[in-house]
Amino acid sequence: MPLSDKIYTSLCAFFSVLIVVGNLIYQKFVALPLLPFHTFELSAGAVLYPLTFLLTDLITEFYGKERANFCVKVGMIMNILVALIIIFIDHLTTTSWSKIDHATFHSVFGLFGVAFGGSILACYVAQRLDIVIYSWLRRLTKDRFLWIRSNGSTALSLLVDTSIVISFLVVFKILPAEHMSALIVNSYAYKLFFTLLSTPLFYLSVSVLKRCLNSKNDVSKEMIIAR
Repeated sequence: MPLSDKIYTSLCAFFSVLIVVGNLIYQKFVALPLLPFHTFELSAGAVLYPLTFLLTDLITEFYGKERANFCVKVGMIMNILVALIIIFIDHLTTTSWSKIDHATFHSVFGLFGVAFGGSILACYVAQRLDIVIYSWLRRLTKDRFLWIRSNGSTALSLLVDTSIVISFLVVFKILPAEHMSALIVNSYAYKLFFTLLSTPLFYLSVSVLKRCLNSKNDVSKEMIIAR
């Protein structure tokens, strides 16, 4: 298998893992005192979620929109499979000697289907938007200013994603309506903060991938078109 395909597969796998894990741990809310004047309060599922946009930006940068969109679709399919498995297990009868009884399991995973619905809708819309904006900014800046297309596309897409998923959870009464605005602001502020801090990581990732692929002369037709 060519190195370019191995890298693409690995990026897609990492993307899918982040999406699935984020949905599994979303019910825990954490406090992150990252700034001296503010503590971010958000779902644990959102802690590493901004990395998914870094991954799709990397794929768009090297492989183009078509393969980036395919990666997003794969992530959504993995999400659906995990949701179906969890819903199935949640409906099975628990043994009397199980360390985790049905009520405990259901309290953690019983609403996964609802959360999954909001998450997959928000993620799909936001990721597709990110890919479109990233590609547009790349053409607009004539392939210069990497940080503009990465941060610009991610910032807008994360706002859309955060608004959709939290609104969805409030509508289905998983989250209290009175906390909706605060959760959106806190969650988006953290994601934007994370995105800005990860800018050097994105530059490093692009540099490493360029060196690896160019050193192996492993530039596929799709990658040439993407550039």
